[in-house]
Order: sequence, then C-alpha cells, then structure tokens
Amino acid sequence: MEAEERGQGEAIARNLYEMSALKVPVLSIVIGEGGSGGALALAVADEVWMMENAVYSVLSPEGFASILWKDSKRASEAAGGVMRLTAADLKELKVIEEIICEPEVYREDTMVPVLCELEEKMEHFLEQYGNLSEKQLTDRRYDRFRRM
Repeated sequence: MEAEERGQGEAIARNLYEMSALKVPVLSIVIGEGGSGGALALAVADEVWMMENAVYSVLSPEGFASILWKDSKRASEAAGGVMRLTAADLKELKVIEEIICEPEVYREDTMVPVLCELEEKMEHFLEQYGNLSEKQLTDRRYDRFRRM
C-alpha cells in the first residue's frame, strides 16, 4: 500500500517503458540480490548477467510462499528450489545469458580475476551489440521478451 501511495508502480512502469526504447546497447549485471520491481527493471536489457552467488527474482521468497501456500514461514522452502532464483537456474531457464564466476572469499587479490573476466565479457558484449542499428537493438530487445 505504501509503495503504491509513493508511486512506485508508476515509476517501475516508466522505467520499463523508457529502457525498452533505448537506442544503445543495455547490459544488466546482478551482483547481489535483484528483486521485486528492481528485477523487472534489470530485465529490460539486451542481456542480463549474474554473479554466480547472486539471486534474482520478481518476488521475495516470503511473498512467494504467502501466495502459493498461504504461509510465509515456508520461505526457505520456496527459496530452496521451487522459485529457481539462482544464477545456474536462471541460465538453464534462459532468463539470463551469462554467469560470472566468483572466488570463495573476496579479497583484493581474488577480485582481480573477476574484474578481468567482466572486462573481457563486456568488451565482447559491446562488439556484439555496438554495431547494431537502433531498430535492430529495439527489435531484438522486444523479441527477447516475446520468447520468455
């Protein structure tokens, strides 16, 4: 109720509308937890990538359990497999295009390979999408949602 009073729904709808019409390549990278309306906003891209330990869903596990089983206490059951919100699950479902591997422990020295991989993948993304016309970009983005 509070979110609606603050106009959150309209803001999300406006964001989706504006991002879908962008005439430049759009890449979203989920680095932690992408959820709710934010997940929708991230999805309006040419590609969506995730860090391997990130989660991405349009609904919280509590909300999902409340709707499906009328019991928010079953949130861990929902998150544990029913919702399929991990990077591996979403790659299998073709919701995301790339998974970025992560080290067991982040430190300055273990972060460098992750950043190098991201840089290489982003360069490839820009090579792939940078030469497309504005119409090709918007048509491909539209088609991406048609197949989901």
